[in-house]
Amino acid sequence: NNNNNNNKTLLTADCCDGPSHTYVTPQVLPGQPLELDPGRTHWLSDGFQRSDVVRRSSCGSEEAWTHPTDDVPEVWDLNVPVVLDTGSGLMKAGFADQDGPKTVFPNIIGVPKYEEIMNGNPEGGVYVGHDAQHMRGVLALKHPIQNGIISSWDDMEKIWHHTFQLMGVEPEEHPVLLTEAAMNPLENRQRMVEIMFESFSVPLTYVAMQAVLALYATGRTTGVVFDSGDGVSHSVPVFEGYCLPHAVQRFPLAGVDVTTQLKKLLQEQGVSMRTSAENEIAREMKERCCCVALDYQAAESSCREMHYTMPDGQIVTLRTERFRAPEILFQPQLIGREHYGMHESISKSIQKCDIDLRRSLLGNIVLSGGNTLLPGLPERLQAEIKALVPAEVGGAIRVTSPKDRDCLVWRGGAVLANLPTFSSAWISQKEYEEYGPQIVFRKCF
Repeated sequence: NNNNNNNKTLLTADCCDGPSHTYVTPQVLPGQPLELDPGRTHWLSDGFQRSDVVRRSSCGSEEAWTHPTDDVPEVWDLNVPVVLDTGSGLMKAGFADQDGPKTVFPNIIGVPKYEEIMNGNPEGGVYVGHDAQHMRGVLALKHPIQNGIISSWDDMEKIWHHTFQLMGVEPEEHPVLLTEAAMNPLENRQRMVEIMFESFSVPLTYVAMQAVLALYATGRTTGVVFDSGDGVSHSVPVFEGYCLPHAVQRFPLAGVDVTTQLKKLLQEQGVSMRTSAENEIAREMKERCCCVALDYQAAESSCREMHYTMPDGQIVTLRTERFRAPEILFQPQLIGREHYGMHESISKSIQKCDIDLRRSLLGNIVLSGGNTLLPGLPERLQAEIKALVPAEVGGAIRVTSPKDRDCLVWRGGAVLANLPTFSSAWISQKEYEEYGPQIVFRKCF
């Protein structure tokens, strides 16, 4: 059934041992790359990023790689795929046939500072997610993902286990789609697939780039995504559904850096912000009070103050700190970083692309990630980029900032997992056993 009002297509598929499920997917026009057939592509090695990227083959039979299909389970014969968007700050997980994630929780592990706290803890001596947040006063908090890269695989496995428990699913009964940041080390992608098959026995899995998924969620297949979460930021150009890795720009600042700057400014006021628990308080304060000034100089003399009540009842007054903290995204030199701002990162990324693509990319700049939710950021970004380009091009600039851009990657993952033509792209348990973790480089791009 086609619904012209919301431009979505409803697909119905029967699942084993259960009723049919309705899958909601954006309507995709014929020929768009979302309707990809992995068997009609050929592979190019990308030395810049040491990763494999895929391009459409000009001839379907020329240099085409086809994966083995014998005895590979059809995704429609299994339960609804699970989408796990594993970010530096938050875990977002849910079923691909839903409009949004079923569970969202802080991607943190809490280890008790005192032995007595461990008594009665069902998670084997550690607290995960919201449980860790609630007990943060007596816990040492750890983030298993640093700057977008998984640094503690044991902790990450605990978080994935906790996620499946919260969702009430048996992972061996559902395909699982994982997300990764741009420029993720290749060995990390292998390890993710290895854990999914070895520790959780999933029937099918896939690893997709976060920025590309964010673009899919907006209904686009060409554009440049500035994806900025808690730990890492990237400017990623995408053409016809595929990342252009030579033009990807890593921006060294993200949400955690804004939080750190806010802490520093508050400490100058005499507010104590030293423990890992107080780091979380500073993050909450940033999300409630901070904003981006359209004119930084003018805002210093006309700033409205806000009040934040600390857990102990202390009231903290924020004035210029509200916009001075996020200003580092546009002026990293304020904290001693010799780097260009996020607007220049996007501009440099576009400049690295073919000249014929640049106008199209400038007209499709998409913001994704929780760090881009700061009020005033889209307007400031548009103004800054407009000042960087020739006047005749300035009118073509469009910055898209969906209201739910903190969940944009997850929604894009749900779109991809639901496409009927994507069913052959999943990595199966049989393929993993035959080819090992290296199969990820042949099927995930």
